[in-house]
Amino acid sequence: MKLIHVIKKMPSGRFQALLAVGIVIAGVLIALVFIKFKKTPQRKELEILAPLVKVERLERRDIQMVIHGYGTVSPRVQVEIVPQVSGKVVWVNPQFKAGGFIRRGEQILKIDPRDYDLAVRQANSAVAEAQVKLDLEMAEAKVAREEWQQINPDKEPTSPLVFREPQIRQALAKLESAKAGLATANLNLERTQLSLPIDAMVMSEKIDLGQYVMIGQSVGAAYGIESMEIEVPLEDRELAWFDIPNTVSVNGTEGSAKGPIAQVKADFAGTANVWWGRVVRTTGQVDKTSRLISVVVEVPEPFKDSGSKPPLLPGMFVEVLIEGNILKNAIAVPRDAMRNSNEVWVAEDGQLHIQLLDIVRADRDFAYARSGLDDGDMIVISSLDTVIEGMRVRIQTEPATTFAEASRDETQTSKARAE
Repeated sequence: MKLIHVIKKMPSGRFQALLAVGIVIAGVLIALVFIKFKKTPQRKELEILAPLVKVERLERRDIQMVIHGYGTVSPRVQVEIVPQVSGKVVWVNPQFKAGGFIRRGEQILKIDPRDYDLAVRQANSAVAEAQVKLDLEMAEAKVAREEWQQINPDKEPTSPLVFREPQIRQALAKLESAKAGLATANLNLERTQLSLPIDAMVMSEKIDLGQYVMIGQSVGAAYGIESMEIEVPLEDRELAWFDIPNTVSVNGTEGSAKGPIAQVKADFAGTANVWWGRVVRTTGQVDKTSRLISVVVEVPEPFKDSGSKPPLLPGMFVEVLIEGNILKNAIAVPRDAMRNSNEVWVAEDGQLHIQLLDIVRADRDFAYARSGLDDGDMIVISSLDTVIEGMRVRIQTEPATTFAEASRDETQTSKARAE
C-alpha cells in the first residue's frame, strides 16, 4: 500500500509577512555591523580667506598744481562801426559782411564826399580871407607907427588903438578860427571813408549801397582778432594756488609781470583742439549769486595755424587748465581711494589700517596731502563692504598712478608753447 504525503499549501499572505520580517531583521543586523566597525571622521576646520584688495604704492614728490575751470570765449576788442558824418553810401567793401575779414586801415565803406569837399573849399576861402584881413591890419599898423614916430618921436601912444593892436589881434583870431574850420572840414572829408585801426572779423552788417546813414547810426559790428579772452569762474580758495599779475600798480602805471600759463581745450569741428594763453587779471568783483570770482585768460593770435586747426572763436565753451604753484614734498592720492573726505585705507603686513590725512587741496582727480602718509605707503583703491581697523587682507598691487609723469610732460610742453 503506497503512502501518500499530502502537503498543505501555506497561505500567501502569511508568507509575505514572514519575508518582510526577515528582511527588516537582516537590515538591522547589517546596520549594527556597520556601526560597530565604522571609523570616526577627522575634524577639519574650514579656512576663511581674507578679502583680496587692490593697492597702489604712493611716493612723495614736488607736484605742479593745475587749476581746472570752464568759460566762454569772447573777443578782447569788440566795436560797433558808427559813421561820424551823414550821407549816402556810395561804396561798400565786399568783405563787409558777417564772417568777412577786414585788415587794419582797410576801407570799409565810403559816404558821398561831394558835400564835404565843397565844405573844404569854403573853409580854404575863409582862411584866405582871414589871412588877407590880417595882412591889411598889419600893414595899416606899420603905417600908423611910422606916422606916430614922425609926429611924436620921443613919446609912446597912450592907447593901443594908435598902432591898431586890437584890430590885429581880432584879425589873427579870425584867421585861427578859419584854420580850425578848415581842419574840421578836412576831418569830415576823411570821415567819409570808414576804416578800423585793427585787423577785425565782421560780426554783422546793417548797411546797403545807396542807403543814407546818419551820424551815430550803427552800420555793423566787428571784433579784433589779435587776441581772445575767457572769463573763468573759480572759488576764491583756488586763487591761492597761482599768482595773478598786477596789471596796475599803486601809482597807476601798468605792471609788467606775466601771469601763469593756461591751456585752453575745446572739442570743435569733430576734433579736440588746444590753444595756449596766460592769466592776465581778475574781473575785480565777486559774483553775488555764485560767490565765485572770475580770472581772465588771454589767448594771443587765436587765428594762427588756422590751417591745421580751427581758430578760437567767440562763443565757444572751453575747458581751461591753469598752471599753479608747486606743492613741495606732497603725495597725490587718487580720489577713488579717499574715504569720508579725509581718510584712506593703508595696507601693511597683510593688515588694513584707517589713516587720517591732512588734505591741503583736492581737484576732480586727486587729493593732495602733506602729512598722514609716508613715502612708499600702499593704499587700498578697491571697495569693501565692511572695514575694521587691523583686519586681514590679501594684496593685489596695481601700477602706480601716472600723475607725476603726465603733469611734468604737460608743464614742459605748455612752457615751450607759451614762450
